[in-house]
Amino acid sequence: MDWGTELWDQYDIIEKHTQSGLELVEKYVKFVKERTEIEQNYAKQLRNLSKKYNLKRGSKDEPECRFSSYQSFLDILNEMNDYAGQRELIAENMMMNICIDLTKYLQELKQERKTYLSEAKKAQQSLESTYKQLDSSKKRFEREWREAERAAQYAEKTDQDINATKADVEKAKQQAHMRAHVAEECKNDYAAQLQKYNKEQNQFYFNDMPLIFNKLQDMDERRVRKLAQGYILFSDTEKHVMPIIGKCLEGITKAGTNVNERNDSMAVIEQNKSGFERPGDVEFEDYSQGINRASSDSSLGTPKGPMDLLGKNRSKNFWLFSKKSKLSPSTLPPFSTPPAPSPANGPPSPKFGRDPLSYCLKEINKTVKPRISSFRTLRRSPTVTEDFAHLPPEQRRKRLQQKLEEIAKELQKEVDQSEALGKMKDVYEKNPQMGDPASLASQISQTSQNIERLRGELNKYETWLAEAGGRGETLRYRSHTFNNNGAHDVYSPDGAHSDESTPDASQAIYAEFDDDFEEEELTAPIGKCTAMYNFPGASEGTISMQEGEVLAVVEEDKGDGWTRVRRNNGDEGYIPTSYVTITLNK
Repeated sequence: MDWGTELWDQYDIIEKHTQSGLELVEKYVKFVKERTEIEQNYAKQLRNLSKKYNLKRGSKDEPECRFSSYQSFLDILNEMNDYAGQRELIAENMMMNICIDLTKYLQELKQERKTYLSEAKKAQQSLESTYKQLDSSKKRFEREWREAERAAQYAEKTDQDINATKADVEKAKQQAHMRAHVAEECKNDYAAQLQKYNKEQNQFYFNDMPLIFNKLQDMDERRVRKLAQGYILFSDTEKHVMPIIGKCLEGITKAGTNVNERNDSMAVIEQNKSGFERPGDVEFEDYSQGINRASSDSSLGTPKGPMDLLGKNRSKNFWLFSKKSKLSPSTLPPFSTPPAPSPANGPPSPKFGRDPLSYCLKEINKTVKPRISSFRTLRRSPTVTEDFAHLPPEQRRKRLQQKLEEIAKELQKEVDQSEALGKMKDVYEKNPQMGDPASLASQISQTSQNIERLRGELNKYETWLAEAGGRGETLRYRSHTFNNNGAHDVYSPDGAHSDESTPDASQAIYAEFDDDFEEEELTAPIGKCTAMYNFPGASEGTISMQEGEVLAVVEEDKGDGWTRVRRNNGDEGYIPTSYVTITLNK
C-alpha cells in the first residue's frame, strides 16, 4: 500500500504530515544538543571539583600524603577526572554523530520535499489551466448555439412573413446558416478541450500525483529510518564508553580496598615518633627533714614528668589534651632535654630558714622558669638548625638520613660527570683533531670542587647522624672519578680511598649485634630483597653483597636506613636499604 493509491485525494494531509516529521527531527536535534550541553557542564563541574580537592603544587611532600587513605582519595580524584573525560567524549560523539549528521540530513530532506511539492503544484496548475480552457470553450459553445437557434428562428419567422421580401428571407437564412456553422465549430472545439482535459485529469490523478505522493512517502520513510538510527546512536554513544567508565568506577573501588588502616597508623608513628624516653618516677622529697641544696638544684634542672611540665601549677590537676588547665608560658621543657634520674636527697640545707617548703617552691620557680618555653612558642617559631637539632631524636635521624641520601645522589651525579669528562679528555689527548683537552680544564676543576664540597657535606652530616644514633653508611655511589691529571681515583661510599681501610666511628654501634645473632634463634624471613649495587660490608655488624644477589629479609628498616638480611648459609647482618629492592611476604 502506498500514498499514491490510498491517499490520492489527501494532498493537504500529506503536506502537513511531512512537515510535522521534519519538525520532529529538528526537535530531536535540539534535544540532543541540550543533552550535550548538560554532559559538558557536568564534565566541567567534575573537573573543577577534582581540581579543587586535588593536591596543589608543592604540597605533595606534606606528611599526610604518605597515608594510604589520602593516596586513595587522590586516586579517586584522578578517576573522577578520567570519568569527566568520558562524559566529554559522550557529548562530543553525540554532537558529531547525531546533531551535525541529522542537521545536514534534515536540510536535504527539506530541499527534497520542497521539490516534490513544487512538482505537485505545477501539475495542479496545469490541470487547472486546462480546465479553464475547457470551461471557456463550453461557455462559447453554449453562447454560439443559442445565437444559432435565435438566427434559425428569425429566418423561419421571416420566411413565413408575407410582408418580407425575398432578399430579407435570403439574408435571414444566410445569417442562420452562418450561426449554425459557428456553433458547430464551437461544439467541436468544446469536445476537443473536453477530451484534452479528461486526458490530463487522468494523467494527474493516476500518474503524476501518485508518483509525487509515493516519492514523499519514500522520503518520509527514510526520515523515520534516519531518526530511528539517531535514537539508537543516543544509546550506543554512551554504551561505547561504558567499559572505560566501568574501569574508572573499578579504580575508585580499588582505591577504597587499598586503604590500610594499620599502615596509616604505622606512618603516623614513623612521622611523629620523637625518640624521647618516658619520664621517670618523681622522687619523694621530705621537706620535714630538710633538703640538700645541691641535690635540689640538680633534680630541679631535669624534667621528670607531667608535674615538671606544669611549672608553677604543680598542685593542680594535669590535663595534657584538654582546655581545663591552660598552660602558662613556663609550662614545658625544651624537647632537646632528655629525662634523667634525679640524684638522691642530701643532707639538710641551712638556707631553708624557718619555712623550708616556701623556700623550696621559690627555688623551683626561680630555677625552672628561665629554662622553659611554651608549646605555642615551639610550634610557631622553632629555631631551625642545619643539623636538625630542633627536631626530636627519631625525626632528626630520619631527616639526617634523608639529607644524606639527597647529597649522595648529587655526589653520584658529579662523580659520573667527572668520569665522563676524564674519558673525554683521554679521547682528546689521543685524538687532538677531535678537540682541545685544555678546553675541559675548567669543567673538570669545577666538577672536582663540587665533589669536594659534597664530600665535606657528607662527612658533616655523617658526623651528625652518628651523634644522633644513626647506623653506618647510607650512600649509594661507588665510582671512579678523575683528578686534575686525568688519573683514576676509586672512592668508596664513605668518600675515602678504597685502597685505605679507615675505622668508622659507627662501627662501635654494631658491636652488640654479633652477640645478639649468636644468642637468638633464626627467625623466619619476612620477605626477600635483590641487591642493586655491590656492598663491601666492611663495618662490623654489616654483611657484604654483590649486585643481583638475592637475600632473605629478617627485619625491616626501622627508619635508620638499614635492613637486616640473611644468606642461605645462615650469615646475617645489616645492609643499606637504599642498595636493595625489597619484596615483603603478604
